[in-house]
Amino acid sequence: MNDRLQALSQAGVSIWLDDLSRERIESGNLAELVRDYGVVGVTTNPTIFAAALSEGERYSAQVAELKAAGADRESAVFEITTTDVQQACDVLAPVFEATDGVDGRVSIEVDPGLARDTDATIELAEKLWATVDRPNLFIKIPATEEGLPAIAAAIARGISVNVTLIFSLERYRGVMDAYLYGLDQATAEGRDLSAIHSVASFFVSRVDSEVDGRLPEGHALRGKAAVANARLAYEAYEEVFASQRFTELQAKGANRQRPLWASTGVKEPSYPDTLYVSELVVANTVNTMPEKTLKAFADHGEVTGDTVTGRYDEAREVIASLEAEGISYDEVVAALEDEGLQKFDASWAELLQTVADELDKA
Repeated sequence: MNDRLQALSQAGVSIWLDDLSRERIESGNLAELVRDYGVVGVTTNPTIFAAALSEGERYSAQVAELKAAGADRESAVFEITTTDVQQACDVLAPVFEATDGVDGRVSIEVDPGLARDTDATIELAEKLWATVDRPNLFIKIPATEEGLPAIAAAIARGISVNVTLIFSLERYRGVMDAYLYGLDQATAEGRDLSAIHSVASFFVSRVDSEVDGRLPEGHALRGKAAVANARLAYEAYEEVFASQRFTELQAKGANRQRPLWASTGVKEPSYPDTLYVSELVVANTVNTMPEKTLKAFADHGEVTGDTVTGRYDEAREVIASLEAEGISYDEVVAALEDEGLQKFDASWAELLQTVADELDKA
């Protein structure tokens, strides 16, 4: 295993790959990344699947079968993506066993168009969970206001959840509350809490993209907001999971809902390409990286110890300084959630169109 990535893992950061394709699975590339690069999990999204389908030939046989069976594009998307995720879960099953279910996880997303529909999100989460039928699956549910009760309901039913699209500290606290409420309900229903896992995906780089766009070139606060926001999220995590409420659930077998740093590929070329990895090294977290970021850290990333705890006042000062510059934190995170949902919808439309084109060609 790569020494730099091994140091990151030993610091308490689970390394996940933010990408998946049948090519990666069948060529052995995913297994290689697990073996040589310390990858212990995989996240997916509609954009990733659309790219995989449009660039790879390994889907042709399944697409032809689906066309012959009269599948429409929605059902074809469901079959193709769940097949990929099943296979990836199988590749990562040894990691799942070795870590007692903490890692070895693969995430699949509910239809983003349901992000404002609680009941439909719950229904699809259950369908995906039953279809993939692997204990090392995560169902990705967006952290919209309507998503929070869906998260709680899924947890209550024993479904492990990757909560996605978190930008604000207030919403993150709502996510953690939904998780604990779901565990309370699962307890009441007699479920085994130790089998229920969750991560909370806190988006990072997009915060800098939004804030930097509101600051003049060369401003000292450019590139500071995203890391500050994530560090304050970890402070909230420490507080909630040290509470009496969770301590009582933990005594019954409950697991912590780990923070997951998402959107960690650096978008601003003047910033270090490992910025959102090296500045967010702390125990009990996940960093899901594009392959480019993973390889960059393997080549020149540095682990200098915990770069999060003990830096909360510094992070608060960054947010306060932005407010003093007239940049409203509440406005930024609200804009990011709206934009995130729009991007999710566009990605889903792209995936549907890609599958429709492949069905036409088959």
